[in-house]
Amino acid sequence: MPAWLEDWAILSPLIITLSAWGYVALERLLPHDRGQKLFRKGWFNDFFLYSIAQSYVLGLVIAELIAFIDTSTGWSRLGLVSGWPIWAQLVFFTVSHDLYIYAFHRLQHKSPILWRIHEAHHSVENVDWLAGSRSHALEILINQTIEFAPIVLLGAPPEVALMKGTIDAVWGMFIHSNIDVSLGPLRKIINGPRLHRWHHSLHYEGAGFNYGTKLAIWDFLFGTAHDTEEKPVAYGLEEPFPEGYVAQQLYAFRPLSSSRGELERHGSGKAQRDPIDAGGAELTVAPGEVGVVERRGVVVEEEVVVSHRPDARETGVAVRR
Repeated sequence: MPAWLEDWAILSPLIITLSAWGYVALERLLPHDRGQKLFRKGWFNDFFLYSIAQSYVLGLVIAELIAFIDTSTGWSRLGLVSGWPIWAQLVFFTVSHDLYIYAFHRLQHKSPILWRIHEAHHSVENVDWLAGSRSHALEILINQTIEFAPIVLLGAPPEVALMKGTIDAVWGMFIHSNIDVSLGPLRKIINGPRLHRWHHSLHYEGAGFNYGTKLAIWDFLFGTAHDTEEKPVAYGLEEPFPEGYVAQQLYAFRPLSSSRGELERHGSGKAQRDPIDAGGAELTVAPGEVGVVERRGVVVEEEVVVSHRPDARETGVAVRR
């Protein structure tokens, strides 16, 4: 076997690149939402500034931070997992980190402060294979430090970190991809586009649903799964969001007073009877009631609930019929 086939410093970017090309092709052949463009709004920003520039810079910063922690503690020298098979280490770090991400992700949709470093990820209006790359620098700094620090500090070899990073990239592109694919019964264990595209839906029920990344089992275990064959009408945020990379980063630091007000107004669970946006029509119903309207040429069913999403006004779940 050629040496490069065992070198994950070569294999990792190769696998990621080939996977990206594969997803692009499948999005053209089997689109979940027809008519979605390849070079959609924000594509160059997401590819060059988030995927390449931000990933490179934060990779250096996180590596230095973990090295500092290791130098200060010497934990990696204990080799707590170094005697495990590579596959066992990979499974352990993948599953344990995925559970952390589920919990932290769910908290981000509840906390006005944490939502500020997550909303950039939800600002993509045309969810595709590249959409997952748009995440605030602070969110990446937190999550990837927590992800890779244990790998180093517990004494795993470098290839485990590279393998884990490859899984992250390939799976992240998959769950955001505009591919109409069903995982069948496996959808309750591993995550796919159908479940995760609902997480990016413009309309939420409560504080949201489908928080899982690689594994969907957490959502089904903890009652946050939204499992349906219907398709969301639209994606993104209710409110306008900056378009440039720097503006998107700085937007997280705007005053929090608005978020607190929204949380207090919509987090009480009390029934309200307010009009909601129905794409040009006004639909006034109470939480739990159902109204049928036509939005953007698509007949949708609106089930209105009190929203607990920090920056969202009261809304409902809109589905394609």
